[in-house]
Amino acid sequence: MPQTVLAQKFGYVDSEFIMGKMPAYAQAQQELNTLSGNWQKDIETQKKDLDKLYRNYQAEEVVLTEPMKKKRQDEILKKEQDIKAYSNKIFGFEGQLFKKRQELTKPVQDQVFEAIEKVAKKKQLAIVFDKSGDLTMLYTNPVHDYTEFVMEELGLASEERNQPGQKGAVRSVTTPQAPAGDAVVEDEPAATRPKQPTRTTTRPATRKN
Repeated sequence: MPQTVLAQKFGYVDSEFIMGKMPAYAQAQQELNTLSGNWQKDIETQKKDLDKLYRNYQAEEVVLTEPMKKKRQDEILKKEQDIKAYSNKIFGFEGQLFKKRQELTKPVQDQVFEAIEKVAKKKQLAIVFDKSGDLTMLYTNPVHDYTEFVMEELGLASEERNQPGQKGAVRSVTTPQAPAGDAVVEDEPAATRPKQPTRTTTRPATRKN
């Protein structure tokens, strides 16, 4: 049994690097950035309305009766709660931004997975690891790197395009600030965000058969 395990062939790929070279993925990230920016503007507009309510209340507080003060205070409090609820709906756990990201990137991820599967079958690999996944790879021998073969399968393996890209360059989505006094809502919870260890961009000097 141990001899059988040792005889199995394995390799690894860098899916983040691959997706970063795909025009469809860059387009998806651009659309996400646009949506995020529009939602952020909506929140900023609501915060300005809230600030206006508060300033008006301060200016008129001395002439308001107690019932009127209570009504205005309740109005301000409700506006604050509405802003927080909207922010969570958009940028919170499984919010609209999270769901839209899944919707736009899943087709690209599926395409990469299919290419990896084809390469694994062609090269008779029993196991394929992903350097940009949850598995932390402390050391990788370039001879086991099959990223270039997956790039070829996707039609991206030209000398110009198959160069290491800047990590995270196409993933940037501005995280909005919550209304004053509230906790900042991240655009994606840590539990659902893929862990991405530092990528080693070394490529094998000789091509594998």
